[in-house]
Amino acid sequence: MKAAGLHPWRVSYRQAVAIQERLRKRLRLAPPRRPVRLLAAADVAYSRPTHRMYAAVVVVALPSLEVVDRGEAALRARFPYIPGLFTFREVPPLLKAFARLRTLPDALLFDGHGLAHPRRFGLACHAGLLLGKPAVGCAKSRLVGEHAPVGPERGDRAALVLNGETVGVALRTRRGAKPVFVSPGHLADLRWATELVLATTRLFRIPEPLRSAHHATTALRRRLDPRAPRARSRDYPDFVPE
Repeated sequence: MKAAGLHPWRVSYRQAVAIQERLRKRLRLAPPRRPVRLLAAADVAYSRPTHRMYAAVVVVALPSLEVVDRGEAALRARFPYIPGLFTFREVPPLLKAFARLRTLPDALLFDGHGLAHPRRFGLACHAGLLLGKPAVGCAKSRLVGEHAPVGPERGDRAALVLNGETVGVALRTRRGAKPVFVSPGHLADLRWATELVLATTRLFRIPEPLRSAHHATTALRRRLDPRAPRARSRDYPDFVPE
């Protein structure tokens, strides 16, 4: 799976912001015209001891969520940790992992944000535009905006509003669990993005494809970097590190 070369990656802070502002104008926010049968979910992990990024992309069939393909990559971090510019740090290893897929997915799901970003250009926007596929961001925490209280039942939601504009939703995917934050990236709208997240969430708070990608990323990091600390997260309770 190839990505468009829309800009360089070795850039300054000001250049990165300018790239986000320029590419944001290319986003198309509309639901996919074709049914999504193959969904790729992506996750990235970072190792402090080696300063390397570990990326994994897992392709699942819908609606079964059976894993049909996987791509992995490790790359040294080449952009500093700057809030609002995480894509310049995380997208390069992700693109390398996507390039190793043997199966072409119909849509993309990222552990991160889409429009719910200070410049309306989060991970799902950036990677979705480069890969030319419908993309959705599903994050465990809020980056920007405010929302009303979310009801207690699965499917309850509240609009995430930034400067008077709805940029996503706070969505309850499981009764008793904290909401996740869903926002469209590219070639998607908020309603479709929300439905996709709900359709791929089963027993846990996080969509199953993202859980699979997280497990693959963590296993990759442990395999290639034994010095990395063992992953522990209440969002992935059934995962036992290698």
